[in-house]
Amino acid sequence: MMKQVQEDQLARSARRAVLIDGLPVAVLGCVALALGSDPDPSATQKSWWIAVTVGFTLAVAWVLVRAFQRADEYLRKIQLESMAVAFAAVLVGLQLATVLDAAGLVHLHQLAQPIILGGIAVWQVLADLRTRLHR
Repeated sequence: MMKQVQEDQLARSARRAVLIDGLPVAVLGCVALALGSDPDPSATQKSWWIAVTVGFTLAVAWVLVRAFQRADEYLRKIQLESMAVAFAAVLVGLQLATVLDAAGLVHLHQLAQPIILGGIAVWQVLADLRTRLHR
């Protein structure tokens, strides 16, 4: 009983730490999305968009490294499996966006960041649900 409570507290604190690390990254991703949604950006707007997008990419990598350092073997397995599903979802989304771009319905650059942010959301939700439902 005591061991189960300890494991639940460790899992809860790990989720809380990822949430605390990941919230600013999600906000940065939304800012990058807003900056990149202008159909006719100026040179300054493009520079800001590129800088924020690079910052977003580096921040995602930082959150991943910190999450893997904190996790035990089982949580690493869950994270990697969840990332694999999210990667597949992003690939399907990008392929669909490419087809829509080729048909002239929408521009690919308008959909790239929402698809990637959606993939990150799929990864986080799937990992959280698998962790919660298993314990």
